[in-house]
Formats: sequence, structure tokens, C-alpha cells
Amino acid sequence: MQVQTVIIFVSLAGVLAAGQEQPQYESGAAKSSYEQQQAPMPHSFAWAVKDEPSKNDYSHQQESDGKVTTGSYRVVLPDGRTQIVTYKADQNGYVADVKYEGEARYPEYKPSSYNKPAEYPTPTEAAKPEYPSA
Repeated sequence: MQVQTVIIFVSLAGVLAAGQEQPQYESGAAKSSYEQQQAPMPHSFAWAVKDEPSKNDYSHQQESDGKVTTGSYRVVLPDGRTQIVTYKADQNGYVADVKYEGEARYPEYKPSSYNKPAEYPTPTEAAKPEYPSA
């Protein structure tokens, strides 16, 4: 009886699976943003920030004719130097020229005022745990 019930359920599942239609997608469906190709557009921009209290000093400028993009950006690094990156991007890829102005300055080394704690004593024979033997 159980074998017949199993065969009936398997047969029923096969009939139901065969009867389901697979969804058909139209070729005119919306494409994801990475599939939508837009023609390159010429553009130009420039901006800069110089805030003495926070030591923020950086800028960026870029121009493009729609085929070749050129530009540069500069930023003051934590060590006091200014990093200047000039770049060109075209059908051959992205090429950057990185330069540095100034000399790196680091604060004078001062040993830590943290005092190392005293060494812990090594365990003695009396302090070792005893395990029962099997």
C-alpha cells in the first residue's frame, strides 16, 4: 500500500511539473543601468577647499571632450607633503602621474609613559592542578 502511495505522489508531481509553463521574457524588457550605454558627454569642472583651522587643503579639476578625459587633484597628506596627481583617461586606459611637494615631517619620538606591570610569578609545584588518573 505504501509503495502504491509513493508511486502515485511521484507521478502526480511529474504531471504538475510538466504542466507548468516557463515564464517568457520579452526582448524589449528594461536593461540594467550597466547595460545601458550612454554617449560620452563633454564636461569640465573644478573645485577647491582650503580651511586653515582643520588643515584641509585639497582640489580637483577635470575636463573631457567626450573621448579623452584629463585632470588633476591635490591633497595635503598627514606627513605635511602635498600629493599631486595628474591623469589622462582615454580608450587606452587610465594613466596617472603622481608627484609630491614638500618634505615629510614626523613628530619627535617620545617613549611611552606606560609602565610595564611587574612579572607574574611562575606557578609552584603546590599550585599546579592535580588530575585524577584513569
